Amino acid sequence: MIQESLILGTLWYVLCRIWGVLSRSALGRGFDALCRAVGRAWRESLIVGWFCSPRCFCVVPAEAGRVRVRWCGVYRRLRLERLLEGSIFLRAFLWCALAAALAPLLPTMGVLALSLVGCVSLLLLALHEPERRFASNPLALPLVAYAAVYLAGMLHSVDLRGSLWVTVLTLAFLFFSLALYHAVDTRARLELLTAAMVAAGAAVAAYGIFQYKFRLGYQSAAWVDEDMFSAITFRVGSTMENPNMLGQYLTLTIPLGGAKLLAARDTPRRLWYFACCAAMCLCMMLTYSRGAWLGLLFAGVLFFTALQPRLLVLAPAALAALWLLLPETVLNRFTSIGNLGDRSTSYRVIIWLSTIAMLRDGHWLLGVGPGEAAFNAMYTFYSYEASVAHHSHNLFLQIICDAGIAALVIFLWLLLRYFRVLGAALLRGGGEKAARLTCIAFASGMLGFLVQAMTDYSFYNYRVMFLFWTYLALGAASARFMLEKKAGVDA
Repeated sequence: MIQESLILGTLWYVLCRIWGVLSRSALGRGFDALCRAVGRAWRESLIVGWFCSPRCFCVVPAEAGRVRVRWCGVYRRLRLERLLEGSIFLRAFLWCALAAALAPLLPTMGVLALSLVGCVSLLLLALHEPERRFASNPLALPLVAYAAVYLAGMLHSVDLRGSLWVTVLTLAFLFFSLALYHAVDTRARLELLTAAMVAAGAAVAAYGIFQYKFRLGYQSAAWVDEDMFSAITFRVGSTMENPNMLGQYLTLTIPLGGAKLLAARDTPRRLWYFACCAAMCLCMMLTYSRGAWLGLLFAGVLFFTALQPRLLVLAPAALAALWLLLPETVLNRFTSIGNLGDRSTSYRVIIWLSTIAMLRDGHWLLGVGPGEAAFNAMYTFYSYEASVAHHSHNLFLQIICDAGIAALVIFLWLLLRYFRVLGAALLRGGGEKAARLTCIAFASGMLGFLVQAMTDYSFYNYRVMFLFWTYLALGAASARFMLEKKAGVDA
């Protein structure tokens, strides 16, 4: 532990010395002045002002409405307050936190069970404590609208039975997102849950490294073009059982680990979060998922730009260091992005063209229905070169396939609100450094996720889909706490 502390201390000293030399140079002073000028122009921009002032965001907790008051009366008449007094089923945060933290480690049915218990627990808590106030959720309206359109997509499905299970999972996870936002009702609980999620990410990464070491787990011949990448013989899938889905998960979790590391106040915590981040980054490398690497790169750029734009002056040195230190297999894999000679890339392009042809033939309006069964029922008539696919390998195309163009519009509306409330918190909010870092992590992780989603259908793995909705709720909650701190409202 002392050795690790010395290593970290030496690394920190070297970075500080480099930063000191650069900041005192003419180039460094000029870059600093440029950053300050751009920052002032950015903050004073009308577009940025509009974007970071969402009317949908209200930080003041609202009183119970008439519908809730009536149901509270029914609850009391049934004497459920006596039956459930002190019950573990009133601990909504416990159940929601268990679902969110253990999602990458449990099977889908376990995640579904915990999420449903969390939803019911919050509902019982709202009835048990009629005086409890809940802050408005800026994502509630688009989430409910997306659920309604997705349900309509199932009813219009070309394979109703095949679409039923996917729809049930999607709706359950959507409503869990609503419940989680309210269950995480204090800043301390948010910090506890994010710490648990980083620890779960480290466990997933450690298992992935163990897999790579002993060559354990399923491997598909379709995951690697052996002609182009003969040196890559194993790709890590860990608990997600697929390297691309594991990459999607790590793209969300690594920024959280980075935020925890930078916010740590003592050496033991710094060492712990440094180990977690190192394990997750190593596991990310072993996925050999180019889309995930690209997503993490975008997430990193946003993370450090939002944290301190002047850090971008170190970007060339960081890229040069990566070029020198990363293995040749990783560099060859990354530089092959966009190479149509790679079977994996050409396969995706063929699927995208086939899916667009299918949607253009009248299915763009209402979709063909959620799930693999509905997609395959229509895709076979449009596939080029007899290409077989279970989905469109693009989240945005697949949403249109599932429930039509209206679903994509609502999904983009949801993302716009999400980034607006985080932007408002970062530009106008108060709070400590840790709170700001958490907001930055949720914004950058989501951006990286969406970048990779352009090359993969992210919701193909139901636990990754669950974690996406979970991160939306936690990101909005982190923004709420920052704005509450600014407004002087007790969180």
